[in-house]
Amino acid sequence: MGTKGVLSQREADIQMMLAADVHLGTKNCDFQMERYVYKRRSDGIFIINLGKTWEKLQIAARVIVAIENPQDIIVQSARPYGQRAVLKFAQFTGAHAIAGRHTPGTFTNQLQTSFSEPRLLILTDPRTDHQPIREAALGNIPTIAFCDTDSPMKHVDIGIPANNKGKHSIGCLFWMLARMVLQMRGTIVPGRKWDVMVDLFFYREADEAKEREEEEVAPAEYVPTFTLGAEQWPTEVADAQWESEAPAVPGIVPPVAGADWIAAPVPEAVGWDIAAAPAIPAAAGWDAAIPAAAGWDAAPVPQQPLAGMGATTWEPAPAAPTNWSQ
Repeated sequence: MGTKGVLSQREADIQMMLAADVHLGTKNCDFQMERYVYKRRSDGIFIINLGKTWEKLQIAARVIVAIENPQDIIVQSARPYGQRAVLKFAQFTGAHAIAGRHTPGTFTNQLQTSFSEPRLLILTDPRTDHQPIREAALGNIPTIAFCDTDSPMKHVDIGIPANNKGKHSIGCLFWMLARMVLQMRGTIVPGRKWDVMVDLFFYREADEAKEREEEEVAPAEYVPTFTLGAEQWPTEVADAQWESEAPAVPGIVPPVAGADWIAAPVPEAVGWDIAAAPAIPAAAGWDAAIPAAAGWDAAPVPQQPLAGMGATTWEPAPAAPTNWSQ
């Protein structure tokens, strides 16, 4: 016990566990967990003795420190509330973390790529992590687990009585266990406060973490450092001003109601349209066009050559008589 007014480490840890609801159990109690129960509340919830919880944490820390290679320790949690705590515990102690669903055969099937033979297994809940407990029992791997009042104790070597269903309780337990391990290794001076906050081990919602990141990296509001004169940028611009400033398109005549479209002036050609179309030359010689006969009754006028074989011009033949009675 410390001096008056100053709490010892054990008392401070128990107060922290009380604040994180580590002492709250369930309404059911396993027969092997009865020795860790302090009493039962009026609503039927069992209260866990935190003094025995702190002693079991000390025993578990001594077992962890006794293993020379920290990579031979596997910390596993299938519960979402314990996955962040497992990753942080592995980060500070050097253990190997498995957060999420356990792949069957990880400790027994040597053909798997994820096969491993750990020397120690640390679990969050024996009921949720029943598969790794069975495989560890087949491989003679010692197991440490956080056990609630209704948790099965089968194949569990060191059971730490605590509330393993709350996110604050799980984070507080892993933070405390990691601090004890580092103190026993000599990384942290015993009796001195650890500079790592317990909040890092708490479970966070994805939306909550995203909102916090956005608040931390919120961009500063842009404030202009110069002002514009009123004569350069008027405050209001009338619609008529925009209509009057619109450039007129050349060559387009606006329509006028009641005007004759035939008498409308032809717009002047601009650019490439200035050049007139080339004139087609008149046909000469044999290609000359023959004038069409006037009327349907007009008879064709035959032509006969002039006397002489070498003549190149033709003269019209005499017209046929029109009176057949002569």
